[in-house]
Amino acid sequence: MSTPASINIPTPSGDVPLTVDQRGSGRPVVILHGGAGPASVTGFADLLADATGTRVITPTHPGFGGTPRPEALTTIGGLAEVYAGLLDALELNDATVIGNSIGGWITAELALRHPARLGRIALVNAVGVEIAGHPVAGALPPSQLAEYSWYDPSKAPSLDPATLPPSALEVLAGNRAALTLYGGPMTDAGLLARLIGIDVPALVLWGEADRIADTDYGRAFAAAIPGARFELLPRTGHVPQLETPHLLVEALRAFVTG
Repeated sequence: MSTPASINIPTPSGDVPLTVDQRGSGRPVVILHGGAGPASVTGFADLLADATGTRVITPTHPGFGGTPRPEALTTIGGLAEVYAGLLDALELNDATVIGNSIGGWITAELALRHPARLGRIALVNAVGVEIAGHPVAGALPPSQLAEYSWYDPSKAPSLDPATLPPSALEVLAGNRAALTLYGGPMTDAGLLARLIGIDVPALVLWGEADRIADTDYGRAFAAAIPGARFELLPRTGHVPQLETPHLLVEALRAFVTG
């Protein structure tokens, strides 16, 4: 059972109200969601906490899931500062941070800026680096998201506007706007070269059928991080926490429990 709360996080550009869910107890694990929004990690967070005996914390990026976003918060670097503040506010030491898609980008930036409270990081189909010949498929219309994000698109939740209530459409529109604001073209031209500065253990997991960011992109991401281990997830696309959650738990189990 998760316990949602609102935490005020002080940052260099002002206080940021952050919605945070927590479940379980034990070693802390923070999961940073991708463009699919906070609901895309809720079920997986429950599963991970139960399977590993960890305390799993799932914040919502401001502007996603109908949450407010301070006007000054517009960048991935700004989000990394917010999550450094969250680690401080919760007095977390040796935390594992797991990020999917844009959440992986934030995780990498957090590890570069504030490694002291991090025990390890796991990047799950992360975006953010620029790899020649392997562009990130950003700004896709809802009709193409399942095709690019899932190994088996028939199992993806429907995003057909005709089948969704107005409240859900409003949240989806807010998620897309926040994703575009923070991520832009979904790459930072300087990030790849900076990844050599990550000095915490890193695991890079990738769905073999991802068409948002392909497997060669994932391998290049992992190769740029000193000592990072790369692992492919079979029959999986861009969102393993939704498509193959039990497979993702097994890939993470030893890593998050130490």
